[in-house]
Amino acid sequence: MDRIRKYSWVFLCVLLNGFVMCSIPHHTIAEDTIPVGESLSGNQKIVSRGGRFELGFFKPGKHSQNHYIGIWYKFSVQTIVWVANRDAPILDPFASMFKILNGDLVLLNNLSQMPIWSTYLVSNTLNANEVVLGDDGNLVLRDGSNPTVVIWQSFDYPTDTWLPGGKLGFSKKTNQSQKLTSWRSREDPATGLYSIVADPGQNGNSQYHTYWNNSKPYWNSGKWDEKSKTFLLVPEMRLNFIFNYSYISNVNESYFTYSVYNNSIISRFVIDFTGQINQLRWSERTKKEWNLFWSKPEQPCDVYGICGPFGNCNQDTGNCECLPGFVSQSSADWSLRDSTGGCVRETPLKCGNKDMFLPIPTLNLPDNPQSSDRNSSEECKSACEDTCTCSGYTFDRQCQLWDGDIKNFKFFNQFPSSRKQVTFYLRKAATDVRSPDPRSTTGGRKMQAIGRKIIIPVCVLVAAIMGVLGYIYLFKKNKANKRGRLKGIQEVLTNLFKSNTPNTSMFDDRETQELRIFNLACLVIATNNFCLKNKLGEGGFGPVYKGKLQNEQEIAVKRLSTNSRQGIEEFKNEVELISKLQHRNLVKLLGCCVEGEENMLVYEYMPKRSLDAFLFDPRKKVHLDWDTRFNIIGGIARGLLYLHRDSRLRVIHRDLKVGNILLDDNMTPKISDFGMARIFGADQIIANTNRVVGTFGYMSPEYIMGGIFSEKSDVFSFGVLILEIVSSKRNNSFYNPEQPLNLLLYTWRLWNEGKWTEVVDEALGYLYSPLEVIKCIHIGLLCVQNRAIDRPTMAEVDLMLSSETDRPAPEEPPYNLPASSDKLGFHCSNNNVTLTAVVGR
Repeated sequence: MDRIRKYSWVFLCVLLNGFVMCSIPHHTIAEDTIPVGESLSGNQKIVSRGGRFELGFFKPGKHSQNHYIGIWYKFSVQTIVWVANRDAPILDPFASMFKILNGDLVLLNNLSQMPIWSTYLVSNTLNANEVVLGDDGNLVLRDGSNPTVVIWQSFDYPTDTWLPGGKLGFSKKTNQSQKLTSWRSREDPATGLYSIVADPGQNGNSQYHTYWNNSKPYWNSGKWDEKSKTFLLVPEMRLNFIFNYSYISNVNESYFTYSVYNNSIISRFVIDFTGQINQLRWSERTKKEWNLFWSKPEQPCDVYGICGPFGNCNQDTGNCECLPGFVSQSSADWSLRDSTGGCVRETPLKCGNKDMFLPIPTLNLPDNPQSSDRNSSEECKSACEDTCTCSGYTFDRQCQLWDGDIKNFKFFNQFPSSRKQVTFYLRKAATDVRSPDPRSTTGGRKMQAIGRKIIIPVCVLVAAIMGVLGYIYLFKKNKANKRGRLKGIQEVLTNLFKSNTPNTSMFDDRETQELRIFNLACLVIATNNFCLKNKLGEGGFGPVYKGKLQNEQEIAVKRLSTNSRQGIEEFKNEVELISKLQHRNLVKLLGCCVEGEENMLVYEYMPKRSLDAFLFDPRKKVHLDWDTRFNIIGGIARGLLYLHRDSRLRVIHRDLKVGNILLDDNMTPKISDFGMARIFGADQIIANTNRVVGTFGYMSPEYIMGGIFSEKSDVFSFGVLILEIVSSKRNNSFYNPEQPLNLLLYTWRLWNEGKWTEVVDEALGYLYSPLEVIKCIHIGLLCVQNRAIDRPTMAEVDLMLSSETDRPAPEEPPYNLPASSDKLGFHCSNNNVTLTAVVGR
């Protein structure tokens, strides 16, 4: 009985508690709506009806303690598209409320009930009773009883992001522009230095300008062309198979808007905190990243003030660095890629003539110079020394001085030959001589001074003696070897310049081109004494320089490193081989130089450089439309076919890769770098080597594992190259320890699943020929089959590319695992590293 009474009381308490709880009013916010009387606080949020966007409180980075109310894509990678209180952060979202109050949308402090941010609709007479987050990312304040009436919307007040359906424009009634303004840094959404603003122009011909600090324009779009639906200076907007751009102008306003033809495509337009405008699209393949369509300005260094005071923007790398004698003002900001705060001096100036001037060659002088009437460089220097705030000067027919901060300095490692260099003299503190410890005695200071006077000369003398002895030892050790190698090269050259009769040449006369012997002085003048600014690149053989002969012909000079045994052999091989080859898809050797310790090859200069510079650069690959890519594939195939079959002897390249495909002005591909090539006899099919050379990711499995190479080795490399050209992805970019996929296996699996479109570079959109793409992917997979016997010859490849012949089904490509290469005794790091290894067999 007692137990029954006990459980009866428990049941009664539960029943009473339930009744009380049910009697307390509970309001739940609709999934995409905040109704009047409700609010967001803490970790609460609303989600758009289609699930694409979220609104709530967020923290913009790992290092930030500030919180903001904003809208973001509901992805694994949080991408903020709008921020309400960007210049009024809060520390505790649980002490704040986002709600409708008196017809305004406000962010309130819970304790003081003071607005931190508000829409400030002072003249609003409408009944705003709900705010709704749309699946387009637009936050709308409206009257719930009349949803078509928009009282306020976030699309009218964008921050740094412009979404499809939004607009950027100019109000003719208020003379105000809608604009995008960048974040302050990667982790700070505060109003930044860069903005893009509509300029209505004359006769309704609108264009857009980007500004630094709302005052300094540094880029413009050019006028809108209604016929092509593009801005004149943004040809990349031709990607209108995805985006539908419109320009609207009427008596009230003029604005630019865009939409996407396929609503499943997720796109955004953003002005980055680095000052560049980017058009991006979410990757449906990886679902982890944004792909860049285009960026303006194309070069980071063309953004005004990107490196701040006393910062230098390196035109070759696009990175900011401090001028000599300066350090970053905030290392924390620079680590977040915000370098706009610039640099400060390491050592204060002494003023007068106690400072030094560092000469820096440049093409772009800093901003805001002041002209002076001084008539010589020395007078100009004195004028700067006389003013303590003068930071630098230059004298080129006239004297120019820079007072205070040096801004917008740009330095080139490689100066365009068409532009004139100017020397800028940067003022910096002279190197300080450390004073002795003030606590030491006069005698002690004298002893220290005497000690320094004795020790320094003794150290210098010992180092000099050791250096001389070491040089003599190395010179004697290598002299015989170098002399022998040089003699071998000279013998090769002698044979090349004998009469090319059928009895003395292995090649037909029509295949032999005229080679020139260049003297060293000629090449020194052509390359400006092998100046660093003319350096095009460097490999295992040594550096390559751009030069210009007296007849204005541009050349590329391959200068053999004197310390490279491998380079000597490559040099001999390349002179002997490529001098006998002539085809429009092979790089042309003009001549060579063998003089003293110098061994150089002289080639035609290829202004577009190598294919990889375009293919794997998000900004440059927009120049590779499908027709260009298909022509490049065909040109490489014809060049390789010539090497394998159309010259009298077969040549196996052994290092075919995108980095060895050079492009001329017309984007015609030319195969280069024959240092590792081998000649086959007329009846020879395969060869074997104990020295495996090539580039990991392009080498065939039989070559890696057994040192066996043949035509089919080059065919395998060509197959890799085709798939990289179609996808703009490197072969090894897919490597994952848990799922060892490379580009070859990734493509093969998608091909078998009928998803070949996912292989194609997203930058191409739908502007390509499906039949040609299918053909190229199919041929690429046939070329990279595991067994050499299954791969087609280059003759068969050329036929398949130029016609619609039947093609067999491809077999699964091999797994190119780093573990396999470790067993062979060499290290593989990436697709651009050329290897040399001895195979243990």
